[in-house]
Amino acid sequence: MTMKLKLLSTLILSMGILFMVSCKSKPKDADIQAAVTTALQSTPGVSADVKDGVVTLSGAVASQADKDAAEAAVKLNQGVKSVVNNVTVTPPPPPPAPTPEVTADDALKTSVASIVKDFPGIQADVKDGVIIITGEQKADRWKKLKIALDALKPKKVDASGLKVK
Repeated sequence: MTMKLKLLSTLILSMGILFMVSCKSKPKDADIQAAVTTALQSTPGVSADVKDGVVTLSGAVASQADKDAAEAAVKLNQGVKSVVNNVTVTPPPPPPAPTPEVTADDALKTSVASIVKDFPGIQADVKDGVIIITGEQKADRWKKLKIALDALKPKKVDASGLKVK
């Protein structure tokens, strides 16, 4: 009888231990949420919601590496069954468009164009501070044009391509 009693008490004790182990409480969503929130502090812009041990990540980060790091940090927490990663990667803004280089010739070109418009048959270009005149013009009109162009103080007025009538 003692043998049966020992066997029965061992069986009851084993069942009790098994019952206590299997009834051990699982982490609650609130506990998981707290742990996950702490884990995500190093990843600004990412938030998490927990339901039945499933963590859903949302937000925006600058790179795929940041997205992957957030997921990895969450998976390390006890009680996390799975992770749904809805974090988006926001591309960096494009670099600003280069500002066109403004040269001394640009201002001179604008001034020359405003003068030459009143002289049909004349074309003017500016290169390295030199005004280059081409076309055809009467002598008296050429004198007026030359005086106006000289007033702009260019390095030189090159009229070698101009035909004077």
